[in-house]
Amino acid sequence: MKEPGKKYNDEDNMLVNDLRSIVSKARSKAFAAVNYSLVERNWRIGQRIVEQEQNGASRAEYGKHVIEVASAALTEEFGKGFSYTNIAN
Repeated sequence: MKEPGKKYNDEDNMLVNDLRSIVSKARSKAFAAVNYSLVERNWRIGQRIVEQEQNGASRAEYGKHVIEVASAALTEEFGKGFSYTNIAN
């Protein structure tokens, strides 16, 4: 039975609390999965750029061209988040 001034009765409160827990845990898992994917994506982008810049050499002569090309192509296809600065760092 609902007490005066309470929004939900005890049984409903248990349900709402369980649902909150389910949603919170799912959100946390989703955030972690997205974060992992973004870190992996950025690492692979960086790895590929370094391979391109090194062109088989043990050390790269760093230039702007590869990063400019990568930035332009990725921004054109995927939108914001792939500026020269973001890719270079």
